[in-house]
Amino acid sequence: MDLGLAGKKVIMNGGAHGLGLAALKTFAAEGADVAFFSRKDDKIEAAKSEIDAAGSGRVHGEVFDMADGADAYKSWLSNAADTLGGCDIFVHTASSSGTGGTGDWQQGLDMDIMGAVNALEVLTPKLEASDAGSVVFMSSTAALETFIAPQAFNALKAALITYASQLSQAMAGQGIRVNTVTPGAIEYPGGNWEMIKGGMLELYEGTLSKMPMGRFGNPQEVANAIVFVASPACPYMTGSNIVVDGGFTQRVQF
Repeated sequence: MDLGLAGKKVIMNGGAHGLGLAALKTFAAEGADVAFFSRKDDKIEAAKSEIDAAGSGRVHGEVFDMADGADAYKSWLSNAADTLGGCDIFVHTASSSGTGGTGDWQQGLDMDIMGAVNALEVLTPKLEASDAGSVVFMSSTAALETFIAPQAFNALKAALITYASQLSQAMAGQGIRVNTVTPGAIEYPGGNWEMIKGGMLELYEGTLSKMPMGRFGNPQEVANAIVFVASPACPYMTGSNIVVDGGFTQRVQF
């Protein structure tokens, strides 16, 4: 199936490892040009090499830290769009969970919520000019039902779903689709669940025991959903929250 991504311009905040990297490699394999950042130079170079090997599109990766503030972040987004020659797709993966700040309300607000708000302030004109403008926010099943403990990450990821839904209504007339992809427990080297396995084995094994499929997910399984939802192959999908969790959550969704 041709997803219609050849030559499309994809900007992702983050993306040097895990789900983001898997998605960027998949976008590249479909012929898209991509831009992303990481806080660490060694991760940038390694990620660029993997993305380059996956496809023939341009890869723009830079060292950047969202802790540098909103103005610096907006400048990075603007420069990324200029470098790529536009923006057809924006994927919001930046999250306090990546820096170990799941309990930090301010960090969560700055990254998970304002990371989306500020990006759309900069990129909306570019997305509107595209013939396939698309936005994908990354949430978490921790937003859908009680998980581990009350904390900033859970509540703010829930807020992100609401924000995406409301944006989808507001931006539909501009030709911009907005959807959310919500992963469950995904395990990969250096990821949160690997660390939980090493430091909180009881939680790891208890969560695994509740998985209907008998295993955690892997990054590529989520990446495939991100890329498909973002792509022109889904022109009538907007305002959706796509849960990729192997059946872990037990809520009834209407």
